[in-house]
Amino acid sequence: MRKIFLLLLILSGTLTYAQHKGFTAVTDPAAFRTAFSQKAAQVTTIRCDFTQEKHLSLLAEKILSKGKFWFKKETLVRMEYQHPFQYLLIINGKNIYIKDGQKENRVSVRSNKLFQKINQLTIDCIKGTVFSNPDFSVKAFENKQQYLVEMTPVSKDMLEFFSTILVRIDRSDYAVSSINMMEKGGDFTLISFHNKEVNQAIADAIFQQK
Repeated sequence: MRKIFLLLLILSGTLTYAQHKGFTAVTDPAAFRTAFSQKAAQVTTIRCDFTQEKHLSLLAEKILSKGKFWFKKETLVRMEYQHPFQYLLIINGKNIYIKDGQKENRVSVRSNKLFQKINQLTIDCIKGTVFSNPDFSVKAFENKQQYLVEMTPVSKDMLEFFSTILVRIDRSDYAVSSINMMEKGGDFTLISFHNKEVNQAIADAIFQQK
């Protein structure tokens, strides 16, 4: 289940201001929130490559994975791990499909309160409305190239999984460039997005559960 939660935060001790090297607090938070929301509202589809780095305190080397990501407005998401293993996640409305090798699993978001919260977080990140999510305390920082959104869980459900989620957003187009999901024990998962194609046609068949 934990792996499913990590993947859904796609579409993820608490860091302090001093630890965000190269960033300063956003001078006009209200203007940033408005611009982020307006830009996100203009996005109908996203297609890109991603790289995931999993850092575990018990391992000297990071675990590196690569794959492809698709999004189609309002709530269609496909995240496909292709190397070094195959793992597929599809969010189609209120249903979730997972394929891990030969194993398949289908889950209804409505059947689980935690799924509902994470599904809402996914939508908030895509729509740029994450600042209004009651499960997180959110702060924004900036430098000349990017914004950094620091999300600290305040609800019990989210605190069980993460200490902090850091989202980097490019200033040029307000597109998410990376998500760093940090756990209490010091482990973290960093997902970086590359070769983004925005508002290009994507067939609905991409999001069908086979």
